[in-house]
Amino acid sequence: MSILGFSSSSSSLFYPKFTNLEIPSKSFISLSNSNILVSNSKISSFKATQYPKIISFTNAVNSTIKCSATASLLTKGSDESLGTIGVEAKSVSVILLAGGKGTRMGASMPKQYLPLLGQPIALYSFYTFSLMPEVKEIIVVCDPSYRDIFEDAKDKIQVNLKFALPGKERQDSVYSGFQAVDSNSTLLCIHDSARPLVSSIDTKKVLIDGWLVGAAVLGVHAKATIKEANTASFVVKTLDRKTLWEMQTPQVIKPEILKRGFELVYREGLEVTDDVSIVEHLKHPVYITEGSYTNIKVTTPDDLLLAERILNTTSS
Repeated sequence: MSILGFSSSSSSLFYPKFTNLEIPSKSFISLSNSNILVSNSKISSFKATQYPKIISFTNAVNSTIKCSATASLLTKGSDESLGTIGVEAKSVSVILLAGGKGTRMGASMPKQYLPLLGQPIALYSFYTFSLMPEVKEIIVVCDPSYRDIFEDAKDKIQVNLKFALPGKERQDSVYSGFQAVDSNSTLLCIHDSARPLVSSIDTKKVLIDGWLVGAAVLGVHAKATIKEANTASFVVKTLDRKTLWEMQTPQVIKPEILKRGFELVYREGLEVTDDVSIVEHLKHPVYITEGSYTNIKVTTPDDLLLAERILNTTSS
């Protein structure tokens, strides 16, 4: 089939096979800002599987968590530590943001609904979250005209499905989804549906960090040299790449913290560009959980081609 003039290798509904995908291990690393810390988990491997089974993995995610800011709260030592601090089953509400316009894609529909190897982009993460035992519900924030995409997939999932209307800005869409969250949920997992390649292993890592600290976000080290410039486009200084991270989603926040954050944001008329920024305004610590560079956001036609290549590579 053809996607925006680009060739796609399949026309049938498909979910990729992930084979021997491994994630390296480190412990928590403290950045220069004492409120921002980073974590990694030990190597875990995926077993190949086919849609709609999606992804399963052989080894439980094991973490030895070390961090000076909250050492008394965190489990140290053995590989069994995760069993002590794991997130409970059916305790997480996912807010899936699927209401963006996607104008940079230049397509006739929002980017998150374009087919990626025959399946709408938004359904990739939707299915990934739906098979995680920690997740109890998915609240899809979308225009009502696209609800049928998710409703048609309802028979393939084992979690509750809800809908909320998108807002003018991202923070308004998150707030809208937040209003539909089950009152018994202990964690919120907010994800951009234009990131179809997020893995369950990275999601589990950030869920644990969010549960321990109150707020956590997936991120990757900045690869490029980044310079700060003035309004005339002259370089002011070169920023230290070792301290720079590119933020991804999911972003995980405890409901009571997000509630206080929204109260502050709307009371003071603040604008935020991502979800943990709301928490930062509360001066609450935010952990950066190291994710994967393959968790790209599909924004342009080039991104769509890259996503196809990643899927074809990992499923071959």
